[in-house]
Amino acid sequence: MASLLTANGLTKSFGERTLFKDLNFTIDENAKIGFIGANGAGKTTLLRVLTGEEDCEGTLIKNSLLKIGYMEQTPPDDLALTAYSFALGVFDRLLAIEEQLKDIHSRIEQRQGDVDALVKRQDALNSEYFRGDGMVFRAKTRSMLIGLGFSEEELDYPLGKLSGGQKTRLGLARTLLSDANLLLLDEPTNHLDFEAAAFLEDFLRNFNRAFVVISHDRYFLDKVTTSTIELENGGVTVYSGSYSAFMKKKEEAREAARRKYENTVAEIKRIEGIIEQQKRWGQERNYKIIANKQKSIDRLEEGLEKPGETAEGLRFRFPEASRSGDDVLSARDLAKSYGEKRLFASASFEIKRGDRVFLLGPNGCGKSTLYGIIKGTIRPDAGSVTKGVKLKEAYYDQDRSDLSGGKTVQDELWDEYPTMVRSEVRGALAAFLFTGDDVLKPVDKLSGGEKARLALLTVMLRGANFLLLDEPTNHLDIAAREALEQAIEDFGGTVFMISHDRYLINKLATKLLVFEDGTVRPYNFNYDQYMEYRAGRPGAAVTDEPKAEKPAVNDYRRQKEQQSAIRRLESKIRRLEEAVAAGELEIERLNGEINSAGSDFERMMELSAALKSAEEKLEADMTEWAGATEELEKLK
Repeated sequence: MASLLTANGLTKSFGERTLFKDLNFTIDENAKIGFIGANGAGKTTLLRVLTGEEDCEGTLIKNSLLKIGYMEQTPPDDLALTAYSFALGVFDRLLAIEEQLKDIHSRIEQRQGDVDALVKRQDALNSEYFRGDGMVFRAKTRSMLIGLGFSEEELDYPLGKLSGGQKTRLGLARTLLSDANLLLLDEPTNHLDFEAAAFLEDFLRNFNRAFVVISHDRYFLDKVTTSTIELENGGVTVYSGSYSAFMKKKEEAREAARRKYENTVAEIKRIEGIIEQQKRWGQERNYKIIANKQKSIDRLEEGLEKPGETAEGLRFRFPEASRSGDDVLSARDLAKSYGEKRLFASASFEIKRGDRVFLLGPNGCGKSTLYGIIKGTIRPDAGSVTKGVKLKEAYYDQDRSDLSGGKTVQDELWDEYPTMVRSEVRGALAAFLFTGDDVLKPVDKLSGGEKARLALLTVMLRGANFLLLDEPTNHLDIAAREALEQAIEDFGGTVFMISHDRYLINKLATKLLVFEDGTVRPYNFNYDQYMEYRAGRPGAAVTDEPKAEKPAVNDYRRQKEQQSAIRRLESKIRRLEEAVAAGELEIERLNGEINSAGSDFERMMELSAALKSAEEKLEADMTEWAGATEELEKLK
């Protein structure tokens, strides 16, 4: 497979800070690479080095046929241009050919100039036009924009009317429509709803050229990538496989390195003990042994490499909160419209203590409005929300409007929790990676990720038992997302969350609230289970409409079925353990008889055959036991 680009010794510094050093990697044609790393590690800078927008030490060897497509970050000058026309501009060569063909056609009709030469020129342009998808490029452009979440009406919006998210999607569309053979995509799922993200995933899975994608969206990475490059501690490591495969291999490599280090240290200590013993004996031959043993220690120490420390990560933990009532929230027949646009009507659902509820729906459907109704900052047009007893609520809003721009990080937290002493404030900030002079930064100078961390910290310290979180993983890198997931999983209260993070939803959701057909419907699914249901594949919808009794019956039946399955597995595991123990005794008995068979060849053959059969059965029983044990753990 031909390589498109090879990097040798890439090093980039800003002043005294080295962002990365001596990077070496190759991008082959058809490569599907996920590029990951902590915020601030230098991922975007490295992409800009590959495009030539940033200078860098080292060399880049580029294939002569390489053509890079990179999402445009700057808006165009002509803000009166429509979204559709701007996207169509990526086919400027085809548009130019159309104009030339019109001109040639007019000149031929009017017999202007050398008609034969004009006809030849017309034939050549027509061939180029057809080869370049001239017959379908307009349809491709419209399909791409609709797939990425634009409505038919929005295609005709002038650029000046588009939101920042729409402009980002427009730049993504142009990149995907280009004829580049290497796409460099920086967080392409930002501002995409689930439908648009699924469209992009399908496009990239079927893309027959190469791409490198920076993303914190682990679900997306697992869907579209076949290899992973991690930028960490100034260096890169290349793994085969998508994000989840990379994480498994990385953990295995880390564990192997740790075991090797510990075993080597233990061996050095063992040999040192021998040396001390030989010294006490003090004979001439003992000194020769000491010298040899010391050489062994020197060789071991020469190859001894302590495993690298993992990067310091966030330490999320929600404090213990008082227990709420079992009934946390009941919504009845909620409806909300703005002018003539109705967002939803007849929305009814229940939230119970311990539920982890995720609110899903396309952009603009009314998720933030329903969040505001539950929070109490927006009044519904109809219906009611009843909250349970002993609730202590905490809110995380994605715009983080509750942070004060004029304060320092330290003062922001201290003013929110004035009873905390200075050491407690510093300790809490350090747990969220605000150390040293970071605590004196003005809030309005923080990056998006830093603001998200500070806002999450203020929420976590409230000791709430009902969390309402609006896109809490936006601006967080993968390590921070995983820390937040673990904290929510360990949280003893109730969670209501808006999120586009499908990996997080799959891991945590006990219930979904989904905008469908002008209302909000509850499902006891995670994201993948819901998509299976929508596709008409395994399972049936399990809703908890408060007016229906079936959900409670279904929950009870499912719980009883699960308990029954657990009992069957436990019984099966006991039988297999007994079979394994009996098999081991049988093998021990047969080995004993073989040893005492002497020269009785026929008896030896008979016993050997029996031994082989016993060993095969033991292996089968142990394999079945391992599978049953794993299944039991999943059920529990």
